[in-house]
Amino acid sequence: MNSNTFSTVQKNLEARGYRVQCFSKAEDAVHYLDRTLDGQTIGFGGSMTLEEIGLYEALAPHNTVYWHQRIPEGQTCQQVRLSANAAPFYISSVNGLAETGEMINIDGNCNRVASIFYGHTKVYLIIGINKLAKDYESALYRARHVAAPRNAQRVGAKTPCAISGDRCYDCQSPDRICRGLSVLWGKPMTGEFEILLIQEELGY
Repeated sequence: MNSNTFSTVQKNLEARGYRVQCFSKAEDAVHYLDRTLDGQTIGFGGSMTLEEIGLYEALAPHNTVYWHQRIPEGQTCQQVRLSANAAPFYISSVNGLAETGEMINIDGNCNRVASIFYGHTKVYLIIGINKLAKDYESALYRARHVAAPRNAQRVGAKTPCAISGDRCYDCQSPDRICRGLSVLWGKPMTGEFEILLIQEELGY
């Protein structure tokens, strides 16, 4: 992404009501959140971006962090998801970001898309340059035909997209992971939203 495109995306997101921070490296974004969030209760959405940047390991020592990708002994995945959804702060990513500012997510359990929409004091969305698409239609295509097959492969789903890895087949498999689609056309009326744009490829 060149600097002009980065600036355009930031401007379009800000026009839709979001606060936007730009970082050249993921580690800078991690340091920023590590300084900003201290002694807080934080929920994480399912995200390979968060996994890759080591955000849980940075925040968990001095915050209470709930993430179903790190289930404490004695708790269930469902319990951790519910605790994450009830946390004042929530951090996740997106499957597609249009240069025009729309953000798209596809979810299986739909805890992530539900939590991004409503219920937190503040939501942070961490987005690498690989999530960027030219417009809404391209961002939707990316979410369905790029991110979803890769996530299906990651969880070992027995779906046509996981087997072929090339596109969504709109299957009716019991293993189907794309069960809910969310589009943020603008910042929801309640709660703060901060978008962290990173000039690195992160997640799916």
